Amino acid sequence: MNIISCNELTKEYMSGDSVIKAVDNISVGFEQGEFCAITGPSGSGKSTLLHMLSSLENPTSGYVLYNDAKLGNYSDNQLSILRRRRFGFVFQAYNLVNELTGMENILLPIMLDSKKADEKYLERIVNILGIKDRLEHLPSALSGGQQQRIAIARALANKPSILFADEPTGNLDKKSGEEVLTLLKYAADELGVTLILVTHDLHVAEQADRILTIEDGKIVRDSRSEVV
Repeated sequence: MNIISCNELTKEYMSGDSVIKAVDNISVGFEQGEFCAITGPSGSGKSTLLHMLSSLENPTSGYVLYNDAKLGNYSDNQLSILRRRRFGFVFQAYNLVNELTGMENILLPIMLDSKKADEKYLERIVNILGIKDRLEHLPSALSGGQQQRIAIARALANKPSILFADEPTGNLDKKSGEEVLTLLKYAADELGVTLILVTHDLHVAEQADRILTIEDGKIVRDSRSEVV
């Protein structure tokens, strides 16, 4: 059963007198708990697709369904609440608040939602990600890999059902990137979270249960539909 899907999703931009279709009439669904990598060359539309699925961008046409509800029918405030409570985000840039410790950064979405932290759940996340001894450090005292782990913990803090990751290993060296990817996959699997990850790195994409390949705004390959 799909937790999130889109139907005939299209995103158009004007470039001079020309219309550019960043995403061109895509219909696709994602099941609860699956790890799907979206890959393709630079400018293929993969990040734009991710941003529309997560309601960070509005489509030109088509629609996104989350638990069978159209995101286009949500108000801006309802979308903000949905993103805060049900979606987690991990980007290439860590987007940590420099003045806050690792733990304070993790707790930020919970505080913004005026909720009480589930200490046992957070302890589990911290242990999965191996950052227990880094929680009192400021971001400036952490390596890139450690900062990304903090960012992943923050994305998981509100118990999201979907984790959207846009080039999460893009700023990391190969070793740190592999470690973060392994932990990201493990955390999503352990917590039953749907992981939708954009990457241009085929080695990263190959770690996923399913690979969508996008070219010129269209899905040209879906490994789920391939016969082995």
